[in-house]
Amino acid sequence: MTAVIFTFLLLFALTTLVISLGFKFLETQRRKKVTEMLEVATGRAAMPETKVLIDSAPPAGFSRLLAGLNLGRRLEAQIQQAGLNWKLSALLAQMALAAALGAFIGVMTRLLISPWTSALALGALLGLLPYLYVVRKRRRRLDSFEEQFPDALDFLARAMRAGHAFSISLEMISNEAPPPLNVEFRKVYNEQNLGLPIETALNNLASRVPLLDVRFFVSSVLLQRETGGNLSEILTKLGRIIRERFQLKGQVRAASAHGRITGAILTIMPVMLALGLLIVAPGYLQGMAADEDGKYLIIGAIVGLALGHFTIRRIIDIKV
Repeated sequence: MTAVIFTFLLLFALTTLVISLGFKFLETQRRKKVTEMLEVATGRAAMPETKVLIDSAPPAGFSRLLAGLNLGRRLEAQIQQAGLNWKLSALLAQMALAAALGAFIGVMTRLLISPWTSALALGALLGLLPYLYVVRKRRRRLDSFEEQFPDALDFLARAMRAGHAFSISLEMISNEAPPPLNVEFRKVYNEQNLGLPIETALNNLASRVPLLDVRFFVSSVLLQRETGGNLSEILTKLGRIIRERFQLKGQVRAASAHGRITGAILTIMPVMLALGLLIVAPGYLQGMAADEDGKYLIIGAIVGLALGHFTIRRIIDIKV
């Protein structure tokens, strides 16, 4: 009998604990969601009270240099546009660690003229890798947004023709659309739902998503609110124009595919040839690197290869 009572009390206590933890988890998630909405509406993250004096102080050293060159704000904007939940300090720390690792490898391997030259070159190369990752993520996210955007305009137009208000249509598309489209429209809805003017919320969208199509959308909506007109018809026509522009961009990319493939082959082929020679004839390139004039020839070849690659990329980069 005692064992039964003990088992019942133990199960009751465990059940009560699980229910309490579940309610606490739901309350934490609710507070987190409200906090994120407030952060989006104000345009900045909520800072702890103990850091107010530190954050309000003028930046010093490297932070002051970044603020003066406006690099910090640009990097933060690129991180946000890439959809990464990183802070600027985290990106700079990753770049510094990668640069230190590249410098160490350069000193140990001595690939170029001297250990310090190798350290500088490999440090700069590896130090840029985290930033290049952010740039690639940003470009892929913006391309995905641009591809989904015409469907979003058609969705807004159909919702308004069905009798829904523009703000309700924003909430509907934020619930139905795939990422990254739903994330950005959810921010617009949260901003205007928390009291921010719709003009400011839409301008913030244009700042977060620096695409020409988004600027067209924001200008069309703001102009319609000032002059009147059928917004659903405007959005339908705008979606059709964006689709035609996107189709033209695809045709241009198809026409320039030969140039991109040629540039990639001309860039990769010397590198692969050098690696092949290192494997097949290990002493061939080492002898050239040991020669005083051969070192400068290797550096000139690397610089010429990089310049040729970027020149080809500029030639085939046709704006539509």
